[in-house]
Amino acid sequence: MVLLGVLAAGPGHGYAIITALKQRSGGALDLPEGSVYPALHRLEDMGLVASDWAVAGGRRRRQYHLTPQGSSALRSQRAEWSRLSTAIDAVLAAVPARLAVP
Repeated sequence: MVLLGVLAAGPGHGYAIITALKQRSGGALDLPEGSVYPALHRLEDMGLVASDWAVAGGRRRRQYHLTPQGSSALRSQRAEWSRLSTAIDAVLAAVPARLAVP
């Protein structure tokens, strides 16, 4: 979901995606290349992301972008995340009742 979220802002190459994840999460998501690139390839295999070659900084790099299916999946995942985080917040915010001791 977070990779799709970064790509929703526009296409990017792997290192730019990793950097955006780290910056947008305040450093909490500092994922290694060895995790991100395989995930991007899986998303591409699933049809959620597509890639092409582009020249950036004089270097040829694979640039990733969301497909229409990826945009749809991101909307669905955002809605599910919202429901889940609301439910967890409700549980954590609840005043605990005293448990009966048998």
